[in-house]
Amino acid sequence: MPGLEGRVAFITGAARGQGRAHAVRLAREGCDIIAVDICADIPTMTYPNASEADLAETVALVEKEDRRIVARKADVRDYAGLKAAFDEGLAEFGRVDIVIANAGIIRLGDEEDLLAEWQDVIDTNLTGVYHTIRAALPAMREAGRGGSIVITSSTAGIKSSPADQASGLAYMASKRGLVGLAQSLAGHLAKEWIRVNTIHPTGVMSGMTMNEAMAKQFEQAAASGDNMIAGMQNALPIEMLQPEDIANAVAFLVSDEAKFITGIAWPLDAGFTVR
Repeated sequence: MPGLEGRVAFITGAARGQGRAHAVRLAREGCDIIAVDICADIPTMTYPNASEADLAETVALVEKEDRRIVARKADVRDYAGLKAAFDEGLAEFGRVDIVIANAGIIRLGDEEDLLAEWQDVIDTNLTGVYHTIRAALPAMREAGRGGSIVITSSTAGIKSSPADQASGLAYMASKRGLVGLAQSLAGHLAKEWIRVNTIHPTGVMSGMTMNEAMAKQFEQAAASGDNMIAGMQNALPIEMLQPEDIANAVAFLVSDEAKFITGIAWPLDAGFTVR
């Protein structure tokens, strides 16, 4: 992709799944990487988050592409910790050109603590994205070279699915809220050649989807048709996308070939939103 050689990308949720795929794809294009991941489970969630070993594997894969990486444990809900991790990468590389705010969670299964489940999803998926952007944006603006910010939303950011439990509702609200956040920033930062866009993937093979909790959701949907994922289906005959499918699209979006694209909500959804 034109113009990516020598740039630096800040990526959250980088230990596995889409975040890792972004790191490896951009490293292949010549980018150095600042990578963060919580590397710890969140008690209100029903599936395991990535581990320190997963983050170490991302490091190895980026280095295999002959690029540099600064990888740190950080929780996007904790602005001070996230900013400290970013600042270490900035000190190492001296610049940031790309931000991919990718970290996100959802509880799968029955509601147990409505307030905690709502808050953890909102704090990670919406406030965590705000923290990510605010951590990196001053350095990007001060450099005066422009830049590209990509926010991982979801098909839920365009087309909500029926839900009544706290985590599912918070997921829908947070993913829709990211569109407003991106559009406001896109309009404000356009004069500085900083582009801001959201992507909206359908189901992607990742730790969020490939776990026991999600398997139970699929079984329940097949048996009764009465949960948040019931009725979800892509238009194209593809059950799930690979993380690399999303990373390929994002590599284009942050490249100079997409220099005129800002403020869009791009469905990467195999036709899910047109069903």
